[in-house]
Amino acid sequence: MATSKTPSTAAANDGRRSIQSIEVGVPLLAALVDAGKPLTLRDLAAGAGMTSAKAHPYLVSFIRVGLVQQDAITGQYELGPFALQMGLVSLQRLDPVRIAMPEIARLQSEIGHTLGIAVLGSHGPTMIHMTEASYPVHVNMRKGTVMSMLHTATGLVFAAWLPPKVSEHYIAREEGDTAVIASVPPPRKESRANIEAQLADIRVHGMARALGNPLPGVDALSVPVFDNTGNIVLALTSLGPTGLFDVSWDGAIARPLLDCAQEISRKLGYRA
Repeated sequence: MATSKTPSTAAANDGRRSIQSIEVGVPLLAALVDAGKPLTLRDLAAGAGMTSAKAHPYLVSFIRVGLVQQDAITGQYELGPFALQMGLVSLQRLDPVRIAMPEIARLQSEIGHTLGIAVLGSHGPTMIHMTEASYPVHVNMRKGTVMSMLHTATGLVFAAWLPPKVSEHYIAREEGDTAVIASVPPPRKESRANIEAQLADIRVHGMARALGNPLPGVDALSVPVFDNTGNIVLALTSLGPTGLFDVSWDGAIARPLLDCAQEISRKLGYRA
């Protein structure tokens, strides 16, 4: 489960004047966010790493400004109306691509391979950003490229995590669609049973991979990014030449790629 982050030590020591009591009380709010349910004073204080006697005055103040509310019958605490309004405004302002870009830049400098961001477009999963590797990779994939749902790692990620009816719609519509990268050469037909088994395996690993398909000599790994509703909003894909690109499920590319996607999802409000 993702956990809420309180101000870091670096932020606390940045030299700017601050209100220490506010910073001390924030872990109580973070504990309520992490719990996702009402808590007793004892459990809330424990979650924030403080005693009940210390937590109580902060909670009184938070209640007065609407950040926390207390059930009159059970005495339990939960996030208040003002905290919920703040959360809604924050969610409305979230732009998955804008949030992903700095994380992608950091990831690319770490792994050194080509990275792409894909969203679901009208024709199917569509590349909207590419960060090139420091070495040449001969691929015909660029911004605007539509990826096959079943014959690319990017497409398979969307196929695995989109609602089934939506996934089936895009799989069906790409047949004969010249906008799809895997249309040349013609992609092989797959039985529904084989498709379902493949997608189930992808969900187990949390990512998809393509080995020389649809581009011979080029391998790829792709992972999903989720928003606060649990829906897939982006796919992050890394690719490189066979032999130089580590395609192992828990390797030097897969692990940082998955960590990056999870961090972007966290920033979008996703809670596993």
